Amino acid sequence: MATTYKVLGQSKPVATTATTLYTCPSATQTVISSLVVANQAATAGSFRIAIRPNGASLSGEHYIAYDAPILANSFISLTLGLTIDASDVVTVYASSADMSFNAFGSEIA
Repeated sequence: MATTYKVLGQSKPVATTATTLYTCPSATQTVISSLVVANQAATAGSFRIAIRPNGASLSGEHYIAYDAPILANSFISLTLGLTIDASDVVTVYASSADMSFNAFGSEIA
């Protein structure tokens, strides 16, 4: 099995819209080591992060962060070590269009 360390996904989603940040490829397992949320706005906001097994429809049990607050012009770095399997989807949501999400980790195929 080969391990590839990489930027898994980057997104600056439309405000208040659930957006796919990363989908684990088929025949692959992924470890998300860190996820950084940056608020580029001059006002505070909030964000959500969900892990959807096999791309399931978004539901309450999928959230690892829900309306988490983030200060203006700041960032939050989450060290996670999340393990996901083929077809699992990381979904993000921001209260404004001035937030970006970056996921880093390794794919094992």
